[in-house]
Amino acid sequence: MGAYILKRLVSAVPVLLGITVIVFLIMAMIPGDPATAILGSYATPDNVEKLNRDLGLDKPLVQRYFIWLGNMVQGDFGRSFSLNRPVLDEILERFNATLILAGTSFVICALLGILAGVVSAARQYGLADKAITFAVLIGISIPSFFLGMMMILLFAVNLRWLPVSGMYAIYGGGDLPDLLRHLAMPATALAVVATGVIARLSRSAMLEVLRQDFIRTARAKGVPERGVIWRHALKAAMVSIIPVLGIQAGFVLSGSVYIEIVFQWPGVGRMLVDAILTRDILLVQGGVVFVAACYVMFNIVVDVAQSLLDPRIKP
Repeated sequence: MGAYILKRLVSAVPVLLGITVIVFLIMAMIPGDPATAILGSYATPDNVEKLNRDLGLDKPLVQRYFIWLGNMVQGDFGRSFSLNRPVLDEILERFNATLILAGTSFVICALLGILAGVVSAARQYGLADKAITFAVLIGISIPSFFLGMMMILLFAVNLRWLPVSGMYAIYGGGDLPDLLRHLAMPATALAVVATGVIARLSRSAMLEVLRQDFIRTARAKGVPERGVIWRHALKAAMVSIIPVLGIQAGFVLSGSVYIEIVFQWPGVGRMLVDAILTRDILLVQGGVVFVAACYVMFNIVVDVAQSLLDPRIKP
């Protein structure tokens, strides 16, 4: 297993290098002078020239890339000019908020999606199956940002049950109940689409397993139906469900960008949007690479978990 994990880590290196190249080239191809955009009204020729030297923008493109990559490998993501602090410090601070939002949303969609899929498969063509299928189709069809705005209108504006935005109350609060009240709407809005996808694919995986011979054998031996579904069928179906969870984890992480904007959640997504607007190149590049690296590492964890559950996969 150790050799398999090492192999997956090594295979992730070219992927991460490709991501750094794409991110660097996209930022370099943005029209306009970054130094002029950063300085604004202070963009005199001398100031622009000095800032270009500080950012390394006066060097050839290839040289700039390798300087940036070499510094980043050593843990130096540069310094944010708009925030006047190290890029990595800002990313790690914001990532805590994103991790709370995306992690909560992922737990919600994983639990509800698998539960809905199992119940739907166990009651195939029944009332529960039809109701779950109808709810899933509606959930998949509604964009998360639109659902978030509708939730704000209903629960925050009309009913006044939940706060509109932020992670904590501006005055007072700061404890766990306050966090949960602020987290309820964005986490739910972010989880709806992923829940529908997981439910649909969990249902398909369960139906395939329920047709297998070992399930008929378990029923013939007198195993209760609840045990057949939850102990035998679900365990076998998890081999097919786990890759879906990995894909949806990436969707939840990337989808948190616009949810953070809708709910003014102080995470990496909101940080990236603000950095793009201020042309903070190093902050944008560092944030995108960091999120992409987290996504790649999560996929490796999913692959390892799948290899542990499925004996047919040889590490």
